Amino acid sequence: MSERIVIAKAADIAPGKSLKVVAKGRDLVVFNVSGEYFALFDRCPHEGAALSAGQVIGLAESDMPGEYRLCRAGEFVRCPWHGWEFEIRTGQSYCGPHRYQTKKFEVQVESGAELVKGPYRAETVSVDVEGAYLVVSM
Repeated sequence: MSERIVIAKAADIAPGKSLKVVAKGRDLVVFNVSGEYFALFDRCPHEGAALSAGQVIGLAESDMPGEYRLCRAGEFVRCPWHGWEFEIRTGQSYCGPHRYQTKKFEVQVESGAELVKGPYRAETVSVDVEGAYLVVSM
């Protein structure tokens, strides 16, 4: 089973935006695609550029030369060095789909109450106020 690591508050990444984070010494970039969160290794597998410095874009499709349409807005990241494009949901390259893919990591949104409870519990002692004195019952 993989280790669960808190990397950011969900509210820190607006829809269509990304955030560079470090988890276990590895640079990751986390994207918010219409309220869904995806994390990729922050390194282009082509020549190592930081994908966090890349532009979040859509996909251009064309049925014939000279005509195109933009779709899937905000679902791709373009490498800042050579323009290679990667699908944010899968890490798959559209420039070399059988050869290049950046590593993706699963991201879950969990409530803070579930995360702050650790495996250890401090012993508690009841405290009462009697007049102007604090009284501990042991």
